[in-house]
Formats: sequence, C-alpha cells, structure tokens
Amino acid sequence: MKVNVNVVNAFIEGEIGGNPAGVVLNADNLSTAQRLKIATKIGLSETAFVSTSAVADFKLDFFTPSRQIAHCGHATIAAFNFLDQQGLVTQSNSSKETIDGNRKVQVEQGSTYMEQRQPSYQDITTFHQKIFLSLGLTEEDIIAQPMLVNTGNSFVIVAVKSKKILEALTVNESLIEEISEALDLIGFYVFTTESNKAARDASTRMFAPRFGISEESATGMAAGPLACFLYEFLKIKKHQFLIEQGYSMTPASPSLIHVKLTVENNQIISLNAGGQATISKTIEMSV
Repeated sequence: MKVNVNVVNAFIEGEIGGNPAGVVLNADNLSTAQRLKIATKIGLSETAFVSTSAVADFKLDFFTPSRQIAHCGHATIAAFNFLDQQGLVTQSNSSKETIDGNRKVQVEQGSTYMEQRQPSYQDITTFHQKIFLSLGLTEEDIIAQPMLVNTGNSFVIVAVKSKKILEALTVNESLIEEISEALDLIGFYVFTTESNKAARDASTRMFAPRFGISEESATGMAAGPLACFLYEFLKIKKHQFLIEQGYSMTPASPSLIHVKLTVENNQIISLNAGGQATISKTIEMSV
C-alpha cells in the first residue's frame, strides 16, 4: 500500500522554523501497527493520521516513533492547517475526535487554535532534586518550584532565571525518562521569561525522551500548561501569551505559539493554543 505523508511545519514564525509533523489523510484503513510503522519510518516527533468521524469533523490519531499518544499540539495545528489549505475545512468552528474524547478546533485567517482542558496542578516536591539533577540545575537557577500541570497531557514545568541558564542545560535523558515514567508525563517544559524577541512572554525548551523526543522545537500541548503556570503561579495576569521555542536547538528552529486563556472570577476555565503552519514536502511511503 502506498501512503502519502505530508510534512507540515507547525507554529512557524513568519515563513520559517516551526516543528515538522507528519500528516496522513484518509487513514481509515490503516491499522495501529501500520500507523506506528509509518511514524517510525518518517522519524518525526509526531505524525497525525486523519480519518472520518461520526462525532466530530475529523478523527485524529497521533503517533510518535515509539507509541500512540492521546493528543499532540503541533500535529493538530499541522493537520488542520493542511486540511484548510486543501479546502476540506468547511467552517471556522471545527472539531477533532481523539482517543481521549473530542476537542474544539478553531480555524481563522490562516491560523489554527486547539482547545485544551481546564488546568490541574500536582505538587511534585519529592521529585525536585531529581528534576534539577536531570537538567544540571541548582536551586539558585530557578525562579519557582517545578510543578506538574495537565491540560490534557501532563508536563513538568521548570522555571529558570535566564536565557543563559536555559541554553546551558545539561540534559540527562535517562533520568528525565525515569521521572516521566514515574509521573506519567509527556516530558519537561523548561522556560525563562527572558525572550529572544520583544513582546514574548517566555522562551522554552521541551524534552520528551520517554516518547523518543530528545528535544522538540514547538509543543502546543505544553505551551497551554505553561500559560496557566504563568497566570496562576508567576501572577502574570494576562489572557493571551506568546511563547517562543526552538531557539536553543542546533540548528535553531524558531517557533511561536499563541495561547488564549478564558478566565472567569480570576480562574482559568478553558484555553486554546495555536499558530500558523506551512507544508514543506510530501513523501510517498510503502506499508
């Protein structure tokens, strides 16, 4: 069977950078084993498989090179931007079915925004020293204690003082993977409020070795939890955040994620993360 895998860069900044995701349309007849084989062979951090749905506009299944996951931010942005460019999105208020339920998706003026759940927080004090060790950090390097935040997937949010510290992290992937297994995480999202460009709220790095991702250039499902952390714990009382990622990678892949919070009575009740995307190439693959 021949399958076309569209490589779409999501969360691009202007026309450059972003995080490439695979997008496979008409995936109804592909088995789980075939999807995993495609995701492994294409070698991107995530690949989205789009099929028909009886309960939403589209069904999306997400695979890393090693396993299936419930949600993926940049692959959702990639898939819906690509579907929109193909003329397959018929209304701005769209939706996706996933293995973890349905989510709203908004497509507007060349950008896609995906709904995330109301945040939940978990104290992980007993893991703090291991977390610092896994990143080569000390207590003096941080501005707030690490926190587990979940808006659909769980991430450990780590706040460091400066871009210099962020860029100089010493990453122990095996220890991050061990902590991620223990806490059932996607990975670590490390940030500083110092940014590479003006009017940004944070610059970030993402590590998810548990899912075969050494470092990722844009992570929409982590940017949502970070925006909630900025609002709730750093007391940055804004309803919209601009989060940059990918600047510290080699080579750099600048990315920009826009997060919108819906707040009532000073409490976050919902959020959407989004951005733009562009297709870079199409690869024909045999499965």
